[in-house]
Amino acid sequence: MNLLQNPTTKLLQSHRRFTVLSPSLSNRRFSIRSTLPSTAQNAKYNGELRAAVDAVDRACRLCVDVKRSLFTSDGRILEKNDQTPVTIADFGVQALISLELGKLFPSIPLVAEEDSAFLRSNNLVDSVVNVVTDRASCQDKALTQADVVEAIDRRGEYGPKPATYWVLDPIDGTRGFVKGSDALYVVGLALVVEGQIVLGVMGCPNWRVDNSNANEIKNEPGIIMVAHVGCGTWAKGLPDIQNPSVNWYRCLVDGYTLVHKGRYCISESQTWDSLPLSSSFGSTTDVDNVGDEEVLLLPTCCGSLCKYLMVASGRASVFIQRTRTDRVIKVWDHAVGVICVHEAGGKVTDWNGDQLDLAADEVERKALFPPGGILVSNSGLHQEILEIIASKSSVIS
Repeated sequence: MNLLQNPTTKLLQSHRRFTVLSPSLSNRRFSIRSTLPSTAQNAKYNGELRAAVDAVDRACRLCVDVKRSLFTSDGRILEKNDQTPVTIADFGVQALISLELGKLFPSIPLVAEEDSAFLRSNNLVDSVVNVVTDRASCQDKALTQADVVEAIDRRGEYGPKPATYWVLDPIDGTRGFVKGSDALYVVGLALVVEGQIVLGVMGCPNWRVDNSNANEIKNEPGIIMVAHVGCGTWAKGLPDIQNPSVNWYRCLVDGYTLVHKGRYCISESQTWDSLPLSSSFGSTTDVDNVGDEEVLLLPTCCGSLCKYLMVASGRASVFIQRTRTDRVIKVWDHAVGVICVHEAGGKVTDWNGDQLDLAADEVERKALFPPGGILVSNSGLHQEILEIIASKSSVIS
């Protein structure tokens, strides 16, 4: 779904590249930089950030390449055992990013969504080798099936103590990826150091950013958003052949401080009525007709990371997700979004108000177990929403 082609068009089109239209930030302009917004003085993980940006950029282009042939080649759309649509792009992105990071940081393992068993059982390793070869940086030798399988399955050994590792969601929103050219999907990569998320990079090839250039407004081809602890959250359009140099601009959350005035995202697998705020407020998707006891619910977009991107960019105020007994919350659906929202001035906690415990899954670091669920906000609304949730104490386990 293209967020600029739905009932909230007026709302989202009012978000210009350099100005956030919200109560407290309406006259505030973004900072702009021509180079990656980090310096050696305050960006401890500058090298890792640069490598991550390059890897995600390559991965986004791989996704675009695969998508062009997605609906014309047999065998490109598959289903995993959990019935989630998956393509060779998922495996290609994971292999590509693992290979790129492995060359520079061989001692840092990877926590990621896919494994090669499904790929091998469907005889698709060669297809992945081909797409990865097209987008990988220079290789001393040609990539082999063994190289790709090893990259996809690169794992670490963990325990109860804090650890250092990359967290990758190769394509968050695969259902959107296979639906059509305008659907939003995200490549998400984060670095966890001793239990803390220190940097993150999200790439969304179909994101559209309004770019004010004198009197001209144009849509940029996708977005890369980056965050480094202590350095803020920044974004730029994906550069292309026609526009190879694109400036970075600072991302800030919106400034809404009244719960019923905020703009909300929820998981597509959940309804507003299933959330505790529904007892206080109804919801509507009609931006021109929001009642006094309603909140504006933005149309769903595929995957959780896109919703983090919405909050970090100021297009949404809140993303709220409830835990479900039939579904485990995965770390790769949230890690990179957490730091992007934090560094943009927002807040992410469980429904008790505590930070997400990245080490709760001591064996694989794949699962999160947030009591009640996850609350992502612009910070100004966070405490009041937590209080509403707490007043419905039965919802928190």
